Amino acid sequence: MTSRTAADRIAGTVRADIRALSAYPVPPAAGGIKLDAMECPYELPDAVREDIARAVHDTALNRYPAGDTTELAHDVRKAFGIPAESGVLFGNGSDELIHLIVQACCEPGDTVLSPWPSFVYFDMAARFDHARFVGVPLTADLQLDLPAMLQAIAQHRPKVVFLALPNNPTGGLWPDEAVQAIIDTAPGLVVLDEAYQPFADHTWMTRLPTLPHAVILRTVSKIGLAGLRFGYLSGHPDWIAQFDKVRPPYNLNVLTQAALRVVLRHKSVLDQQAAQLRADREPLARALADLPDVTVFPSAGNFILARFSGEFDGNTVHLALKTRKILVKNVSSAHPLLANCLRISIGTPAENTALLSALQDILRSH
Repeated sequence: MTSRTAADRIAGTVRADIRALSAYPVPPAAGGIKLDAMECPYELPDAVREDIARAVHDTALNRYPAGDTTELAHDVRKAFGIPAESGVLFGNGSDELIHLIVQACCEPGDTVLSPWPSFVYFDMAARFDHARFVGVPLTADLQLDLPAMLQAIAQHRPKVVFLALPNNPTGGLWPDEAVQAIIDTAPGLVVLDEAYQPFADHTWMTRLPTLPHAVILRTVSKIGLAGLRFGYLSGHPDWIAQFDKVRPPYNLNVLTQAALRVVLRHKSVLDQQAAQLRADREPLARALADLPDVTVFPSAGNFILARFSGEFDGNTVHLALKTRKILVKNVSSAHPLLANCLRISIGTPAENTALLSALQDILRSH
């Protein structure tokens, strides 16, 4: 088949809106300092890794995963404080669960709504499932615009509202009163995405039983287990039962389950690592803010959003860091409110020092 024939067949077969999209980019990071994906920079201790190796060794790979995840659910509930009366659903990362929520709730053309800019997959999942995404702009200082949110909810009557708490990529944690107002006003489901909850020291999980039309979405990716691809959804059992209907069978592989159950027995290690990142966040933010022509936005996550101005815009600084093998996320073109902004994950103390040294050198060179 010639490339021309393939192109013609693709044009006549693949949805036009999918052809217009770009795949989610994952840049190579070998040999560099990786501060672009909000991963935990700390590896698990050898003793934990050895426990995982033993568990994986004893895991049968020739059989499908068991349909009964009761034991795993018990461990996850205990580790993350999920109320006993709430249902749970597991996913191949929280991305899959976002997709399942939209798929289960939205007819073609129904609305998915979120403050914007926020987690890009809220928009992507809506598009993939033929829903209409409405992003409600944040304020100029990247805070939640509650009046605009309530007006948009009244106008568009969304089936699903996504609220990232804290928000990615801005780092803001929306006030409880505003979140409750959105929950009270939304006609459908409100998804509280607490992917960065361990760094915010704040959660809605204890209030979940009083929120019959809200669910909480989380992932273990940010607390040191990004490679496992495990997310979980908590909420009223009736909501969870509906989402379970569209969950692919065997979506959680046996190696992920075996490794996760081991790591959860050592959860104190994950908690200590999260505490270290919380402690390092403010010193890094202050050091970045002390650089010339740099504005730092308040963050409750394991990352910091910084805007560069003057002679060195965000694109220039991003490229200069990349040539020094330091990867940060350039979000300058993601939304007008993020012009000249870089999102910087918090690394180890040595990585943070290297980043600051490189930035000082770059800014001096201009």
